[in-house]
Amino acid sequence: MPFLPKLLITSVAIMLAGYLLPGIHVNTFWTALLVALVLSFLNLFLKPLMVLLTIPFTILTFGLFLLVINALIIMIAGAWVKGFVVDGFWWALIFSILLSVISSILEKIVTHDETTRNY
Repeated sequence: MPFLPKLLITSVAIMLAGYLLPGIHVNTFWTALLVALVLSFLNLFLKPLMVLLTIPFTILTFGLFLLVINALIIMIAGAWVKGFVVDGFWWALIFSILLSVISSILEKIVTHDETTRNY
C-alpha cells in the first residue's frame, strides 16, 4: 500500500484508539497525522536499532519483548508531539496493540474496496 493512504489510515486508527482509551489523549486529527508521521519515522530509524540491541531479550521472551519496544516508541512519540499525551507505559502498550488491530481492519476494508471495484 502506498505511503499516503497508509498514513491516513494510521491517523484514523490513532484517533479511534485515542477515543477508546482514557489514558491516551489526541487533540485533533492534525495531531494524529503528525503522530503517524513521527511513528513511521521512529519505526524506520529507531526500531531496527532497538530490536538489534535487544535480541537476547526478544529470544528469551519468544518475541514478546517487541511489544515493549513498540510501547517505548509510542512513549517517545508522546514526548515529541504536542497534543498527543500517553499517561504511562501500560497505556502505551495497550495503545500499540489496539492501533495494530484497528489499522489492520481499516487496511483490509480499504484494500477490499480497491480489489472489488468494476472498472
